Amino acid sequence: MTNADFLDAPPESAVLTDYDRTHVTLYMRLLDAYADSADWREVVSVLFSLDPSIDPERARHIHDSHLARAHWMTEHGYRQLLGKSPR
Repeated sequence: MTNADFLDAPPESAVLTDYDRTHVTLYMRLLDAYADSADWREVVSVLFSLDPSIDPERARHIHDSHLARAHWMTEHGYRQLLGKSPR
C-alpha cells in the first residue's frame, strides 16, 4: 500500500463507504495485528508503508483511526457488506 492509497482517517459514516469497501482487507489485517498484540509502529510500517519515527503522532492517528473503523466494521459495517440493512 502506498501513502496515496489511504486517508489519515477513514470517513466517519454510519453507513459503509466506498473507502471502507476498498480497504476491507486492510481492516482485516489491522484486526489480526490487534488480536496478535502487534506493536502499532510495526503495523503502520507494514500496512501503511509509513516510518513512525518520522511523524509518530500522524502515524499513531492513522493506525488508531483505521483500527477504530475496522472495529466498527465488525459490529455494523459487515451487515452492509452482506447486503443486510443497517440498524
